[in-house]
Amino acid sequence: MGVALRIIPCLDVKNGRVVKGVNFKNLKDAGDPVGLAHHYDEDKADEITFLDVSASQEGRGTMLDVVRRTAEEVFVPLTVGGGIRSVDDVKTLLEAGADKISINSAAVKNPQLISDIAEHFGNQVVVLSVDARRVSGDTSTSSGFEVTTHGGTKGTGIDVVSWVKEAEERGAGEILLNSMDADGTGDGFDIEMTQLIRSHTHLPLIASGGAGTVDDFVAIAQTGVNAILAASVFHFGVLSIEEVKTTLRNSGYEVR
Repeated sequence: MGVALRIIPCLDVKNGRVVKGVNFKNLKDAGDPVGLAHHYDEDKADEITFLDVSASQEGRGTMLDVVRRTAEEVFVPLTVGGGIRSVDDVKTLLEAGADKISINSAAVKNPQLISDIAEHFGNQVVVLSVDARRVSGDTSTSSGFEVTTHGGTKGTGIDVVSWVKEAEERGAGEILLNSMDADGTGDGFDIEMTQLIRSHTHLPLIASGGAGTVDDFVAIAQTGVNAILAASVFHFGVLSIEEVKTTLRNSGYEVR
C-alpha cells in the first residue's frame, strides 16, 4: 500500500491575519489564522502551513504568537516559513510548536543553511520552498524554469532542477514547489513543471499554485506528488478539504 496523499491548506499571515492574492499581489483578508487552523483541523487537513509574508517588516513576534496559540489548540502538524535565516530562528519556531520549517530566500542566499538545519534538527524538519517561474531565452536555466525570491518578484538565474538536486544533496527533507505563474489564479496547477521536478528528485514533493476545482487536484495527483497545497479555494469556501479528499479517493488515490 502506498503512502497516502496529503492535503495541506496554506495560510499566508500578514499583521496577524491570513491574506491571499493573485501572484502575491492585491492581498485580501481571509481571516484569523488560529480560527482558520481550527476549521482545517476539523475538515481533516493533514498538515497546516503558515507563511509569514511580512516577517522582515514585523520581526518574529507576531508569527510566534500565532504558532504558539495554534499548537496549543490544533493537533495537526504545523510547517512555518518566512523570515527564517538561521539555526536559532528554527530552534525558536520549533520551541513555539512548529513541526517543520520552510525556507526559501535565505537558502538561495546561503545554501549552507539547508545543511546546517538538517544537521541540527534532522532532515525531516527541512522543507525547501521553491518559487519557480517560466523563463525564455536564458541559457542559465536549461529546464526553462527559474528559481525566484521575494514572492516571485526577483529572478535568480538559478535553474530549478539544479537547485532541487543541490537541496536534496544538502539534506532537505521535502520540496514545496510553488508555481509563481499559477499562484492564486485558479487556472490549475503547473503540470509540466511538477512532472519535471518529480522526475529529478526522490524527495517528497508538495505541489502548490493554481488550484481552482477538484479536478485540478486529481490532475496534479497524476504527476506522482506526495502532497497538494492550496490556499484561496479553501479560505474562501470554494472547496472543502473533505470534498477534495473524497474526489481523490473516488479517483483511486489513497488519502487519510
